[in-house]
Amino acid sequence: MSENRYHVTGMTCGHCVASVTEEVAEVPGVSEVEVDLPGGTVLVRGEALDDSGIRAAIAEAGYIVVETAAV
Repeated sequence: MSENRYHVTGMTCGHCVASVTEEVAEVPGVSEVEVDLPGGTVLVRGEALDDSGIRAAIAEAGYIVVETAAV
């Protein structure tokens, strides 16, 4: 299983967390999404993670990935 952590700007509330979680969870290969609102991070776990698909899902939710770090 792979893990990637994304630093995301613009998340400010529970609705933000729900939107990001819902969009990212729909990306093929993603099995778990954890959003840390105070830290502004999204931790994604799964098999054969599609970085560009995850970034696109975060953008679809209305937020911007500023950095990606393998965990």
